[in-house]
Amino acid sequence: MLRLRRTQTATAPVLTHRKKPLTSFSDFGLADPIALALREENYVTPTPIQAQTIPIAMTGRDVVGIAQTGTGKTASFALPILHRLIHPRKQTAAKSCRVLVLSPTRELSGQILDSFQAYGRHLRLTSTLAIGGVPMGRQVRAVMPGVDIMVATPGRLLDLVRGNALKLNQVEFLVLDEADRMLDMGFINDIRKIVAKLPTERQTLFFSATMPKAIAELAEDMLRNPERVAVTPVASTAERVTQRIIQVDRGAKPTLLAKLLKAEPVDRALVFTRTKHGADKVVKSLARVNIAAQAIHGNKSQNHRERTLAAFRSGEIRTLVATDIAARGIDVDGVSHVVNFDLPNVPETYVHRIGRTARAGADGVAISLVDAEEMAYLRDIEKLIKQSLPREDQRTGDTRTHAERTGDIRDHQQRRAQQGRQQTSHGQTSHGQTSHGHASNGPVGYGRSGNGQANGGHSNGQPAGHHSANGPVGAKNRRRRKPAQRPHAEAAAAVQSGMGGVAFMARESRPARPQEQRQSNKSVQGRRRDSRHPQR
Repeated sequence: MLRLRRTQTATAPVLTHRKKPLTSFSDFGLADPIALALREENYVTPTPIQAQTIPIAMTGRDVVGIAQTGTGKTASFALPILHRLIHPRKQTAAKSCRVLVLSPTRELSGQILDSFQAYGRHLRLTSTLAIGGVPMGRQVRAVMPGVDIMVATPGRLLDLVRGNALKLNQVEFLVLDEADRMLDMGFINDIRKIVAKLPTERQTLFFSATMPKAIAELAEDMLRNPERVAVTPVASTAERVTQRIIQVDRGAKPTLLAKLLKAEPVDRALVFTRTKHGADKVVKSLARVNIAAQAIHGNKSQNHRERTLAAFRSGEIRTLVATDIAARGIDVDGVSHVVNFDLPNVPETYVHRIGRTARAGADGVAISLVDAEEMAYLRDIEKLIKQSLPREDQRTGDTRTHAERTGDIRDHQQRRAQQGRQQTSHGQTSHGQTSHGHASNGPVGYGRSGNGQANGGHSNGQPAGHHSANGPVGAKNRRRRKPAQRPHAEAAAAVQSGMGGVAFMARESRPARPQEQRQSNKSVQGRRRDSRHPQR
């Protein structure tokens, strides 16, 4: 309690009850080093979410903020936290942090940390990043002496806590950014585990673009008498985004996407797919028509994702294909077009996607390619945003896939069939069988013809009813006969048939042994058992 009273009494004066609106960052009463950094960043007029959130957060109250992506949420929580960190300034304990910011993706975490470092460049504060996809050793060493600000993804943060590399009992400020996206990614349980380790006396700032029921319940459990700030209606789309719906056959989507990218005045285009494999397929289809594109998703390494984003920001790459998880951290000005190659099955995700364009007051275009199976998703989206989107029907009734339209599948199937026929004919000749189906003098192989029996019913060159010196050649004699092929001959036949070096991991996928070899092994095993247990 002593620490809390000290914090409240030492906090610099703030302006929380003013009749005139706050139209400048100088009206907030921020510390001079922070105000200097804002002037260097050319910050003059706050956005609506910043004008409402910053004065409340500077008083120490919990805040629930609802705003679209690209409205300046990062500055709305970073500026008041930096202001309160230096009033008073104190030493951070080892293996601990004073500010903990949780975000759903690596890219978004890196951008949040960059904002803290830009606004607090004159404050001499320590900060670090804890994200997955990179070795944890460097992060462990960074947090060992203690840091003022830590921006982390939930999974890697729990790894540090479980490894006793980080303690959360000294956290004074907790920020949850993009909370609804964390719900979609399944981080809610991890967040509850993290919150359970935090001190109860803390300030919590909770931000989300939408407010589903699960997120509202989480906010109610985490926050104490929060102030609610909503600058836009829940799940509303940006006003400056022109939205279009094109109904198209599933197989025609790649061709239509290429036409749109060539016909539209695209500065930078962000194409969304539902799966990682789908993103890679879109990149390959665009490459066939000489459209340079790169994919970013969870299977890409962190270095690859950073290089791709840097190329997209610089304009070296004009088309970026991404999944929803990876794209949440893409904060790039100048994205003129957002294309939903796959319509999201979660309506709130649509709001997040088109929020990547029309940022910082610019105009944007959002085009969604919708096939017959996605019409239900479209109805859910229109119900959520409470508006009917204009539609353009380009369906032809052709149910073929894109690969079937372009002939890729047919060519691939023909090549595979030809290879299979070649392997089959080569394997038959290598097992001692001629093209006429009669047995040759070569080694006996596996299968029906491998026992030396041809279509004419002959075995080893003898008629079916032939009697040898030991009696008729029947099933009993065949079971007792040892396999004619030796191990080295089997290996040679396997190499010739293309099966050499193949390990059969599943029992049912292993080639069956000849019937006589199985019976011979059983008889040998029976004799061994009889020798171990003689009759008394």
